[in-house]
Amino acid sequence: MAEPPTLTLRRDWPRPPPAAIAAWKGVPTGFAVDALGRSGALGQSIRPVWDGGAFAGPALTVWTTPRDNLAPYAALRIARPGDVMVIATGAAEGFSVIGDLVVGMMRNCGIVAVVTDGLVRDVAGIREAGIPVHARGVSPNSPFKHGPGGVGVPVSIGGCVVEAGDLVVGDPDGVVVVPRARLAEAAAELEAVRRKEAEMDAAVRAGMKSPPWLDDALARPGVRWID
Repeated sequence: MAEPPTLTLRRDWPRPPPAAIAAWKGVPTGFAVDALGRSGALGQSIRPVWDGGAFAGPALTVWTTPRDNLAPYAALRIARPGDVMVIATGAAEGFSVIGDLVVGMMRNCGIVAVVTDGLVRDVAGIREAGIPVHARGVSPNSPFKHGPGGVGVPVSIGGCVVEAGDLVVGDPDGVVVVPRARLAEAAAELEAVRRKEAEMDAAVRAGMKSPPWLDDALARPGVRWID
């Protein structure tokens, strides 16, 4: 019987066009969630390692086993400038999957952010590398480089399935995945979200004390007042 492959590497996949990606740069993750029907965010356990700001880019998906990072290194040969590396470890505990040196190499390849459900190390060096890194935590324990793993394959991370080429949007509040198949639909809805948020923000700044819909909600038959 043949041995299973150490790595499964997909060389290329469709990515959103530059104009479609640019439309999401700087978009708050809360807006992105609302444009997707109030969903799409990764689990709250995946948080910024440091406040690297906002990012948006196509997913460079990576699957790896606990305590191994051969696949993330292999992904450096496949990455394109503007990609977001998404590393699924199965929420592995106890050992880091990446550190500052590989994050620096990612930056040198043009990768704009890293998202993982694993742990990382070398936080000071990651901050110096200068690209946003979101992870479940920190551990100085280091990984091996044996595999198995995969690049460009579908991954499950933070309660979401991410396909290579899906749009990944992040900021200090978290990370949202916009499926590539829903990108046009979500972009159209995003414009409505922007208008609504701008109107509500202006009203709050002008002194609004409660939203206009609240009176109707409190007048429903199911609301009981206790005096």
